[in-house]
Amino acid sequence: MRTAITQAPFGELPDGEAITQFTLTNANGLVAKIIDFGGIITELHAPDREGRLADVVLGFDTLEPYLGDSPYFGALIGRYGNRIAKGRFTLDGREYQLPTNNGNNHLHGGAPGFDKVKWTATVDGDSLRLDYRSVDGEQGYPGNLDATVTYQLLDTNELVVRFSAVTDKATPVNLTQHSYFNLAVVGGTSGDILGHVLTIDADTFVAIDAESIPTGALSPVTGTPFDFRMPRPIGERIGQPDKQLRHGQGYDHNFALNKPDGKAMTRAAHVCEPGTGRVLELFTEEPGVQFYSGNFLDGSLTGKGRTYEYRSGFCLEPQHFPDSPNQPHFPNVILRPGEVYQTESRFRFSVVESAEK
Repeated sequence: MRTAITQAPFGELPDGEAITQFTLTNANGLVAKIIDFGGIITELHAPDREGRLADVVLGFDTLEPYLGDSPYFGALIGRYGNRIAKGRFTLDGREYQLPTNNGNNHLHGGAPGFDKVKWTATVDGDSLRLDYRSVDGEQGYPGNLDATVTYQLLDTNELVVRFSAVTDKATPVNLTQHSYFNLAVVGGTSGDILGHVLTIDADTFVAIDAESIPTGALSPVTGTPFDFRMPRPIGERIGQPDKQLRHGQGYDHNFALNKPDGKAMTRAAHVCEPGTGRVLELFTEEPGVQFYSGNFLDGSLTGKGRTYEYRSGFCLEPQHFPDSPNQPHFPNVILRPGEVYQTESRFRFSVVESAEK
């Protein structure tokens, strides 16, 4: 059976433009719902070890909360995922100033970024294609950037996210997907994510300062709360008196993945929720993954019958490193005319029959 894609209205923008929700369903009953505003994954239903489906991503029932100050629930992020120090970078001898929407720094492409625009949606067989042109000067970035994102739900219970982009001027590009997950959901309730057992295939992580800007160092995880090379509960060491944890107010760091073959697709992370048996694995071609432990969720947001309390969702955002335009020793993020930006990530869902330790 090929993945079925249906569509339904999902509200209107303030100017009256209609937003559509697309529902992808695979042969196993796994369901992903995506809207053409921000390319947002509004729902993702995955089974537990008893075969019970539940929505394992944070989000809202209606469009209006996504138009407001949503913490990037489920959204596509661009032009540049993560932070750029003071919103400034120099490219080919010219300095560019981007808006600072995160204290002194630029975050997730500005306001609005790609999470707050309508994409042009096309159903292409068993895939949903989203296109957006970011015009020259949008949020301060140089060049007209034509970005395409394709979502595909496979019968292997993998949600595939493919990014591509071309530009007519050199520009930084770092696109990512920003879903918040909670694999403990049963009957619409979940709790926090601190008992989820996490593995990240990274020997080092990007050290940050008090404003979450990279210091430039890749710090070894050995002997620190950032060592997830073997499975560890997220909450096991999150409260330790560690300077990096203080800077992120928990985990909000980019892990430099062990990539012996460079851009090759590798498994970046594995998460298991012992109670439900749900497993999420992230495979990516990206050099890094931003692990965020929901430190700024505070119970002020509600959606889909849930209140999003402190650390009730985690993010695994495949991407390049933060502030790379100002860190020449980090992997390159500059896309030039004639080049094609291409990257793929896969979120694979499965279950284990008994609790993993």
